[in-house]
Amino acid sequence: MTPRASRSGLDGWHGPTLKVRVTAGPTEGRANRAVAELLARACGVPVSAVELVRGGASRDKLFRVGDLSAEAVRARLAEAGR
Repeated sequence: MTPRASRSGLDGWHGPTLKVRVTAGPTEGRANRAVAELLARACGVPVSAVELVRGGASRDKLFRVGDLSAEAVRARLAEAGR
């Protein structure tokens, strides 16, 4: 994740990692919330379904998107990118 970017967006997959940039800063969890909102919108799920599992204070994070499998998340993100 890249906080304080000039614009928010999904930068694609780099191996098993999805690169994400958000305009929000990392203070008070703003960037984490922005990533959750971005993932929710792209996957077509409510923000409440996106959960930060680990990495709250790190650039590398793990999010759970509802009950979707990793493959389903990849498919939805690919579809959203079209």
